[in-house]
Amino acid sequence: MEYYPFDSRNPIYRLKFGAIAAGETLRLRVLLHFDAHCHNVYLMIKNDRDSDYTYIEMIPRETLDNYRFYDCEINREEGLYFYCFKYTSDYGDFFITKQGESLGVVSRDTCIPWQLTVYEKDFKVPEWLRGGIIYQIFPDRFYNSGKIKQNIPDDRYISGDWSKEPEYRQNGDLCSLGNDYYGGDLQGIKEKLPYLKSLGVNCVYLNPIFEAHSNHRYNTADYLKIDSILGDEKDLEQLCEEAENLGIYIILDGVFSHTGDDSIYFNRRNRYGSGGAYNDDNSPYRSWYKFGASKDDYASWWGIKTLPEVEENDPAFTEFITGENGVIRYWLKKGVKGFRLDVADELPDEFLDNIRKAIKTEDGNALLLGEVWEDASNKISYGSRRRFIRGSQLDSVMNYPFANSIVEFVRTGNQQIIANTVMNIVENYPKCVLDVLMNHIGTHDTARILTRLIKGDGSAHNRPEQSGLRLCEEEYKLAKDYLFIAAALQYTLPGVPSLYYGDEAGVQGFGDPFCRATYPWGNEDEEILEFYRQLGSLRTNCDAYKNGAFKIVANFEGVFGFTRVNDSSMAATFVNRRAEDIELDLPFAADDIKQILGGQLRDGKIFVKSNGFAIITT
Repeated sequence: MEYYPFDSRNPIYRLKFGAIAAGETLRLRVLLHFDAHCHNVYLMIKNDRDSDYTYIEMIPRETLDNYRFYDCEINREEGLYFYCFKYTSDYGDFFITKQGESLGVVSRDTCIPWQLTVYEKDFKVPEWLRGGIIYQIFPDRFYNSGKIKQNIPDDRYISGDWSKEPEYRQNGDLCSLGNDYYGGDLQGIKEKLPYLKSLGVNCVYLNPIFEAHSNHRYNTADYLKIDSILGDEKDLEQLCEEAENLGIYIILDGVFSHTGDDSIYFNRRNRYGSGGAYNDDNSPYRSWYKFGASKDDYASWWGIKTLPEVEENDPAFTEFITGENGVIRYWLKKGVKGFRLDVADELPDEFLDNIRKAIKTEDGNALLLGEVWEDASNKISYGSRRRFIRGSQLDSVMNYPFANSIVEFVRTGNQQIIANTVMNIVENYPKCVLDVLMNHIGTHDTARILTRLIKGDGSAHNRPEQSGLRLCEEEYKLAKDYLFIAAALQYTLPGVPSLYYGDEAGVQGFGDPFCRATYPWGNEDEEILEFYRQLGSLRTNCDAYKNGAFKIVANFEGVFGFTRVNDSSMAATFVNRRAEDIELDLPFAADDIKQILGGQLRDGKIFVKSNGFAIITT
């Protein structure tokens, strides 16, 4: 039998899989054939910030067939590390280099390293989110309680038709992109808390709710005021209190990389009197912004002049957001349980450190979640390697790698895409982060999942073409089959599923603004809705989804399966994207099975239909 010299995902080579805590001992082993006539073997390891590798000699150990093991033990301080191996022999010097996702091969001149994430030894995340379900709400479009709105600016268009498609045109009229409102409010969310509880939800993530002069509210006008259409502080406090009584926590969207130009701080449009950084060189907010030679020469987010960038590490801005009486602690005191940080990868490290300190000082059990679209363990942004998930910044991130791989697998049937993506994340992320990853398959920034699974992300169509586009009956039927597969994966992979409001009701649409349509109360797709309730119940009643170890047990020709196992329960998910039905061996005894969703037991095997799934739990 032939063996590889190394495999980072095989316990005979690496005795602990995944990230490790600072000071924790890790044993690494390589396996070389006698014919290599090896003299000495070395582990080559370096911190990401270093230019040169450190060499650690590995000790010859036991043999396996015609091979010999060489091993060493290491422990490291917090940081991101890269490693590979080198050996000397009768034939010269050789490297053991990474090939593909995890395997090691011998090379004379190439050394591609593996990654080792080392996180702070006391790194903890909020326990209440493990095993839970997040529900994301775009507040203006979820539910209008009918409560009379007070102090609404005159330059807003209030739609009287809840079912009207969001406006995509920018034609200068009052009803234009970003300026049409439907009247969803905090009172409406509070009234629908029992509905959210029926889905198994224990965390509600609200897109921005602070005063801002567009319906998306990512152009903050006042960080210390609730937007008047949504309600007031009392409404938020009541929402948080009643939600917590049902075991549901509320987290807010923190948009701290920029403000609106039409804000109390910048005030380019003089809505807030004659002050503000744009108008007054002596404004207390002037140092927040990056001005050039004139007041119209200022840095803006992605060049969008309505979104002036802030200098996050400006002492005045940092104090305003993260200080003892700052924005973050102000809203935590009102009952919210944490923040999701918009464009977290565009915020400086020092500022992120200060945000975490503010949140955890006020409430050690509050959540800090960040928007990062790539692998957050090794992301490089603005010229530097980031340390988002090593203990001093974020608790978790939005899991775009999972989302994209789920969609790609379901659309193409290529199971290796999702297998590689999931294993990379499991290998690179601290276990505590892995347990609370925000596993979405749709958000306010992406096409609705039903549409995306059939039509793609919409990049092939302009906005007029996207407007009103709906799946035909045949497409919709296939989209539902695909959605059930995607959601089965989303709800059972490591992490916490995040359900974007209306996906459970059959809402369609491409990206912004079409993905931000209203929830279709009274016109839900009941089959999809019931399916999500079943998924919610399944997670609630199976402890393995809180922190269960992940293992792939099927990975071939359109079939992907995995188990989740902890001390008290086990679960398995199988997905079949093949054109024919399949039967698979059970990963545990049939007598232990308590629940099956989407599949059938037949003669000690699990039956999975074509374009179908099966979830079994003990």
